[in-house]
Amino acid sequence: MKDNLLPVAQVEDPIETLVDKLTDEERKQAEEIADRVDITQSAAVSQFGTQTQSEISRLSDQVLDHIRTKDSGHAGEILTDLMLKMKEIDAQGLSSKSNLISKIPLIGKLFNSAQRVLMQYRKVGAHIEELTAKLEDARIQLIKDNAIMDTFYRKNIEHFQELTLFIAAGHLKLRQLREKDIPELQQTVERSSHQPEEVQSLNDLIQFTGRFEKRVHDLSLSRMIAIQTAPQLRLIQNNNQLLIEKMQSSLLNTIPLWKNQIVIAISIFRQKKALEMQKEVTNQTNQLMKKNTDLLKTNNAEIVKENERGLVEIETLKE
Repeated sequence: MKDNLLPVAQVEDPIETLVDKLTDEERKQAEEIADRVDITQSAAVSQFGTQTQSEISRLSDQVLDHIRTKDSGHAGEILTDLMLKMKEIDAQGLSSKSNLISKIPLIGKLFNSAQRVLMQYRKVGAHIEELTAKLEDARIQLIKDNAIMDTFYRKNIEHFQELTLFIAAGHLKLRQLREKDIPELQQTVERSSHQPEEVQSLNDLIQFTGRFEKRVHDLSLSRMIAIQTAPQLRLIQNNNQLLIEKMQSSLLNTIPLWKNQIVIAISIFRQKKALEMQKEVTNQTNQLMKKNTDLLKTNNAEIVKENERGLVEIETLKE
Protein backbone atom coordinates (compact mmCIF):
# COMPACT_ATOMS: atom_id res chain seq x y z
CA MET A 1 0.00 0.00 0.00
CA LYS A 2 1.06 3.58 -0.59
CA ASP A 3 2.47 5.70 2.21
CA ASN A 4 0.73 8.99 1.49
CA LEU A 5 -2.63 8.11 -0.07
CA LEU A 6 -5.51 5.83 0.82
CA PRO A 7 -5.51 2.97 -1.71
CA VAL A 8 -8.47 3.53 -4.00
CA ALA A 9 -8.99 -0.16 -4.64
CA GLN A 10 -9.17 -0.92 -0.93
CA VAL A 11 -11.64 1.88 -0.39
CA GLU A 12 -14.03 0.77 -3.12
CA ASP A 13 -13.68 -3.04 -3.14
CA PRO A 14 -15.59 -5.24 -0.66
CA ILE A 15 -13.75 -6.02 2.57
CA GLU A 16 -13.51 -9.71 1.65
CA THR A 17 -11.21 -8.88 -1.26
CA LEU A 18 -8.64 -7.14 0.92
CA VAL A 19 -6.61 -10.30 1.30
CA ASP A 20 -6.27 -10.61 -2.46
CA LYS A 21 -5.15 -6.96 -2.72
CA LEU A 22 -2.29 -7.31 -0.23
CA THR A 23 1.33 -7.36 -1.30
CA ASP A 24 3.44 -10.40 -0.40
CA GLU A 25 4.96 -8.60 2.57
CA GLU A 26 1.57 -7.40 3.81
CA ARG A 27 0.06 -10.86 3.42
CA LYS A 28 2.87 -12.30 5.46
CA GLN A 29 2.20 -9.74 8.22
CA ALA A 30 -1.52 -10.52 8.10
CA GLU A 31 -0.83 -14.27 8.41
CA GLU A 32 1.39 -13.64 11.44
CA ILE A 33 -1.38 -11.60 13.08
CA ALA A 34 -3.91 -14.35 12.32
CA ASP A 35 -1.62 -17.03 13.79
CA ARG A 36 -1.40 -15.07 17.06
CA VAL A 37 -5.17 -15.31 17.58
CA ASP A 38 -5.69 -17.88 20.34
CA ILE A 39 -9.13 -19.46 19.96
CA THR A 40 -8.85 -20.92 23.45
CA GLN A 41 -8.78 -17.48 25.07
CA SER A 42 -12.13 -15.74 25.51
CA ALA A 43 -10.43 -12.33 25.52
CA ALA A 44 -8.82 -12.97 22.14
CA VAL A 45 -11.85 -11.58 20.33
CA SER A 46 -12.22 -8.36 22.35
CA GLN A 47 -8.47 -7.61 22.22
CA PHE A 48 -8.10 -8.20 18.48
CA GLY A 49 -7.08 -4.84 16.89
CA THR A 50 -8.16 -2.90 19.98
CA GLN A 51 -5.01 -0.78 20.19
CA THR A 52 -5.24 0.45 16.59
CA GLN A 53 -8.98 1.04 16.96
CA SER A 54 -8.36 3.11 20.10
CA GLU A 55 -5.70 5.15 18.30
CA ILE A 56 -8.24 5.97 15.55
CA SER A 57 -10.64 7.24 18.22
CA ARG A 58 -7.93 9.28 19.96
CA LEU A 59 -6.86 10.80 16.66
CA SER A 60 -10.45 11.86 15.93
CA ASP A 61 -10.61 13.50 19.38
CA GLN A 62 -7.31 15.30 18.76
CA VAL A 63 -8.50 16.64 15.41
CA LEU A 64 -11.78 17.79 16.97
CA ASP A 65 -10.02 19.50 19.88
CA HIS A 66 -7.59 21.23 17.54
CA ILE A 67 -10.38 22.52 15.31
CA ARG A 68 -12.39 23.65 18.34
CA THR A 69 -9.49 25.63 19.84
CA LYS A 70 -8.31 27.17 16.54
CA ASP A 71 -10.62 29.76 15.05
CA SER A 72 -9.63 30.27 11.42
CA GLY A 73 -12.45 32.83 11.13
CA HIS A 74 -10.28 35.22 13.14
CA ALA A 75 -8.17 35.84 10.05
CA GLY A 76 -11.27 36.77 8.06
CA GLU A 77 -12.30 39.22 10.79
CA ILE A 78 -8.89 40.91 10.58
CA LEU A 79 -9.24 41.31 6.81
CA THR A 80 -12.71 42.78 7.32
CA ASP A 81 -11.37 45.22 9.92
CA LEU A 82 -8.71 46.34 7.45
CA MET A 83 -11.37 47.17 4.89
CA LEU A 84 -13.41 49.09 7.46
CA LYS A 85 -10.38 51.11 8.57
CA MET A 86 -9.66 52.07 4.99
CA LYS A 87 -13.24 53.25 4.54
CA GLU A 88 -12.90 55.47 7.62
CA ILE A 89 -10.67 57.79 5.60
CA ASP A 90 -13.78 59.22 3.94
CA ALA A 91 -15.69 59.53 7.20
CA GLN A 92 -16.38 62.84 8.91
CA GLY A 93 -13.31 64.74 10.14
CA LEU A 94 -12.13 64.40 13.70
CA SER A 95 -12.35 67.38 15.99
CA SER A 96 -9.03 68.94 16.96
CA LYS A 97 -7.95 71.12 19.81
CA SER A 98 -7.46 74.81 19.12
CA ASN A 99 -3.96 76.21 19.08
CA LEU A 100 -2.14 79.40 18.14
CA ILE A 101 -1.94 78.61 14.43
CA SER A 102 -5.66 77.86 14.23
CA LYS A 103 -6.37 81.33 15.62
CA ILE A 104 -4.59 83.17 12.80
CA PRO A 105 -7.41 84.88 10.87
CA LEU A 106 -6.23 84.09 7.35
CA ILE A 107 -5.19 80.44 7.69
CA GLY A 108 -6.86 79.34 10.91
CA LYS A 109 -9.94 77.98 9.14
CA LEU A 110 -7.88 76.08 6.59
CA PHE A 111 -5.55 74.78 9.30
CA ASN A 112 -8.40 73.31 11.32
CA SER A 113 -9.65 71.39 8.26
CA ALA A 114 -6.17 70.13 7.34
CA GLN A 115 -5.39 69.17 10.90
CA ARG A 116 -8.53 67.09 11.22
CA VAL A 117 -7.89 65.19 7.99
CA LEU A 118 -4.22 64.53 8.78
CA MET A 119 -5.12 63.33 12.26
CA GLN A 120 -7.63 60.99 10.66
CA TYR A 121 -5.04 59.61 8.23
CA ARG A 122 -2.57 59.05 11.07
CA LYS A 123 -5.20 57.24 13.12
CA VAL A 124 -6.14 54.97 10.21
CA GLY A 125 -2.45 54.32 9.50
CA ALA A 126 -1.87 53.26 13.11
CA HIS A 127 -4.82 50.87 12.96
CA ILE A 128 -3.57 49.39 9.69
CA GLU A 129 -0.14 48.74 11.24
CA GLU A 130 -1.77 47.07 14.23
CA LEU A 131 -4.04 44.90 12.08
CA THR A 132 -1.13 44.03 9.78
CA ALA A 133 0.80 42.61 12.74
CA LYS A 134 -2.26 40.58 13.78
CA LEU A 135 -2.72 39.35 10.22
CA GLU A 136 0.89 38.15 10.08
CA ASP A 137 0.45 36.32 13.40
CA ALA A 138 -2.74 34.67 12.10
CA ARG A 139 -0.96 33.62 8.90
CA ILE A 140 1.89 32.02 10.83
CA GLN A 141 -0.60 30.22 13.09
CA LEU A 142 -2.46 28.80 10.08
CA ILE A 143 0.84 27.52 8.67
CA LYS A 144 1.51 25.78 12.00
CA ASP A 145 -2.02 24.37 11.98
CA ASN A 146 -1.48 22.88 8.53
CA ALA A 147 1.75 21.27 9.73
CA ILE A 148 -0.19 19.70 12.59
CA MET A 149 -2.85 18.54 10.13
CA ASP A 150 -0.09 16.87 8.09
CA THR A 151 0.90 14.95 11.22
CA PHE A 152 -2.72 13.95 11.82
CA TYR A 153 -3.03 12.84 8.19
CA ARG A 154 0.11 10.67 8.36
CA LYS A 155 -1.10 9.08 11.60
CA ASN A 156 -4.49 8.44 10.05
CA ILE A 157 -2.83 6.70 7.08
CA GLU A 158 -0.76 4.56 9.45
CA HIS A 159 -3.86 3.57 11.45
CA PHE A 160 -5.72 2.84 8.22
CA GLN A 161 -2.95 0.52 7.04
CA GLU A 162 -2.78 -1.22 10.42
CA LEU A 163 -6.55 -1.73 10.46
CA THR A 164 -6.40 -3.09 6.92
CA LEU A 165 -3.85 -5.67 8.04
CA PHE A 166 -5.93 -6.65 11.07
CA ILE A 167 -9.10 -6.95 8.96
CA ALA A 168 -7.26 -9.05 6.38
CA ALA A 169 -5.82 -11.19 9.20
CA GLY A 170 -9.33 -11.54 10.60
CA HIS A 171 -10.65 -12.82 7.28
CA LEU A 172 -7.74 -15.24 7.00
CA LYS A 173 -8.57 -16.52 10.47
CA LEU A 174 -12.27 -16.80 9.62
CA ARG A 175 -11.40 -18.78 6.50
CA GLN A 176 -9.29 -21.09 8.60
CA LEU A 177 -12.06 -21.51 11.17
CA ARG A 178 -14.82 -22.14 8.64
CA GLU A 179 -12.92 -24.18 6.09
CA LYS A 180 -10.61 -26.17 8.36
CA ASP A 181 -11.04 -25.95 12.14
CA ILE A 182 -14.84 -26.27 12.37
CA PRO A 183 -15.13 -29.06 9.75
CA GLU A 184 -12.32 -31.02 11.44
CA LEU A 185 -13.96 -30.63 14.85
CA GLN A 186 -17.30 -31.70 13.38
CA GLN A 187 -15.69 -34.87 12.10
CA THR A 188 -14.16 -35.44 15.52
CA VAL A 189 -17.59 -35.08 17.13
CA GLU A 190 -19.07 -37.57 14.69
CA ARG A 191 -16.28 -40.07 15.28
CA SER A 192 -16.67 -39.76 19.05
CA SER A 193 -20.41 -40.46 18.82
CA HIS A 194 -21.19 -36.93 19.94
CA GLN A 195 -19.37 -36.99 23.21
CA PRO A 196 -20.54 -34.02 25.37
CA GLU A 197 -17.08 -32.50 25.72
CA GLU A 198 -16.47 -32.71 21.99
CA VAL A 199 -19.89 -31.21 21.24
CA GLN A 200 -19.21 -28.38 23.67
CA SER A 201 -15.86 -27.68 22.04
CA LEU A 202 -17.59 -27.50 18.67
CA ASN A 203 -20.22 -25.10 20.02
CA ASP A 204 -17.54 -22.95 21.65
CA LEU A 205 -15.63 -22.78 18.38
CA ILE A 206 -18.76 -21.83 16.42
CA GLN A 207 -19.61 -19.11 18.96
CA PHE A 208 -16.03 -17.88 18.89
CA THR A 209 -16.23 -17.68 15.10
CA GLY A 210 -19.45 -15.66 15.27
CA ARG A 211 -18.05 -13.22 17.83
CA PHE A 212 -14.79 -12.93 15.93
CA GLU A 213 -16.70 -12.13 12.74
CA LYS A 214 -18.51 -9.31 14.56
CA ARG A 215 -15.18 -8.05 15.85
CA VAL A 216 -13.77 -7.91 12.32
CA HIS A 217 -16.89 -6.01 11.27
CA ASP A 218 -16.26 -3.47 14.07
CA LEU A 219 -12.73 -3.01 12.79
CA SER A 220 -14.17 -2.42 9.32
CA LEU A 221 -16.30 0.40 10.74
CA SER A 222 -13.20 1.98 12.32
CA ARG A 223 -11.47 1.65 8.98
CA MET A 224 -14.34 3.52 7.37
CA ILE A 225 -13.86 6.30 9.92
CA ALA A 226 -10.21 6.51 8.86
CA ILE A 227 -11.29 6.69 5.21
CA GLN A 228 -13.67 9.56 5.98
CA THR A 229 -11.15 11.39 8.16
CA ALA A 230 -8.54 11.67 5.40
CA PRO A 231 -10.53 13.96 3.02
CA GLN A 232 -11.82 15.96 5.99
CA LEU A 233 -8.27 16.72 7.07
CA ARG A 234 -7.31 17.68 3.52
CA LEU A 235 -10.39 19.92 3.23
CA ILE A 236 -9.41 21.76 6.41
CA GLN A 237 -5.85 22.13 5.12
CA ASN A 238 -7.01 23.43 1.74
CA ASN A 239 -9.26 26.02 3.41
CA ASN A 240 -6.40 27.09 5.64
CA GLN A 241 -4.11 27.34 2.63
CA LEU A 242 -6.60 29.55 0.81
CA LEU A 243 -6.65 31.88 3.81
CA ILE A 244 -2.85 31.83 4.01
CA GLU A 245 -2.55 32.81 0.35
CA LYS A 246 -5.20 35.50 0.75
CA MET A 247 -3.44 36.98 3.77
CA GLN A 248 -0.05 36.78 2.05
CA SER A 249 -1.49 38.67 -0.91
CA SER A 250 -2.88 41.29 1.46
CA LEU A 251 0.44 41.62 3.30
CA LEU A 252 2.60 41.81 0.19
CA ASN A 253 0.31 43.63 -2.24
CA THR A 254 -2.87 45.15 -0.87
CA ILE A 255 -1.60 46.74 2.35
CA PRO A 256 1.55 48.29 0.78
CA LEU A 257 -0.68 49.64 -2.00
CA TRP A 258 -3.00 51.14 0.61
CA LYS A 259 -0.07 52.74 2.40
CA ASN A 260 1.22 54.24 -0.84
CA GLN A 261 -2.21 55.60 -1.63
CA ILE A 262 -2.45 57.13 1.85
CA VAL A 263 0.92 58.86 1.35
CA ILE A 264 -0.19 60.12 -2.05
CA ALA A 265 -3.53 61.25 -0.64
CA ILE A 266 -1.84 63.15 2.18
CA SER A 267 0.56 64.81 -0.27
CA ILE A 268 -2.28 65.80 -2.58
CA PHE A 269 -4.31 67.06 0.36
CA ARG A 270 -1.41 69.16 1.61
CA GLN A 271 -0.87 70.59 -1.86
CA LYS A 272 -4.55 71.44 -2.09
CA LYS A 273 -4.55 73.16 1.30
CA ALA A 274 -1.33 75.02 0.46
CA LEU A 275 -2.92 76.18 -2.78
CA GLU A 276 -6.04 77.28 -0.93
CA MET A 277 -3.90 79.19 1.57
CA GLN A 278 -1.98 80.83 -1.24
CA LYS A 279 -5.23 81.81 -2.94
CA GLU A 280 -6.53 83.21 0.34
CA VAL A 281 -3.34 85.24 0.87
CA THR A 282 -3.46 86.50 -2.72
CA ASN A 283 -7.12 87.44 -2.38
CA GLN A 284 -6.44 89.24 0.88
CA THR A 285 -3.48 91.04 -0.68
CA ASN A 286 -5.53 92.13 -3.68
CA GLN A 287 -8.35 93.30 -1.46
CA LEU A 288 -5.90 95.23 0.70
CA MET A 289 -4.30 96.79 -2.34
CA LYS A 290 -7.73 97.76 -3.72
CA LYS A 291 -8.71 99.33 -0.43
CA ASN A 292 -5.39 101.18 -0.26
CA THR A 293 -5.83 102.33 -3.87
CA ASP A 294 -9.33 103.63 -3.19
CA LEU A 295 -8.13 105.32 -0.03
CA LEU A 296 -5.16 106.86 -1.86
CA LYS A 297 -7.44 108.12 -4.61
CA THR A 298 -9.79 109.70 -2.11
CA ASN A 299 -7.00 111.23 -0.14
CA ASN A 300 -5.35 112.57 -3.30
CA ALA A 301 -8.58 114.23 -4.42
CA GLU A 302 -9.06 115.79 -1.04
CA ILE A 303 -5.47 117.04 -1.00
CA VAL A 304 -5.80 118.60 -4.49
CA LYS A 305 -9.03 120.24 -3.51
CA GLU A 306 -7.53 121.53 -0.33
CA ASN A 307 -4.51 122.89 -2.17
CA GLU A 308 -6.75 124.86 -4.54
CA ARG A 309 -8.40 126.64 -1.68
CA GLY A 310 -6.93 130.02 -0.63
CA LEU A 311 -5.86 130.88 2.81
CA VAL A 312 -9.01 133.03 3.16
CA GLU A 313 -11.88 132.24 0.91
CA ILE A 314 -13.59 135.01 -1.14
CA GLU A 315 -16.90 134.24 0.47
CA THR A 316 -15.37 134.95 3.81
CA LEU A 317 -14.00 138.37 2.59
CA LYS A 318 -17.36 139.34 1.12
CA GLU A 319 -19.08 138.69 4.35
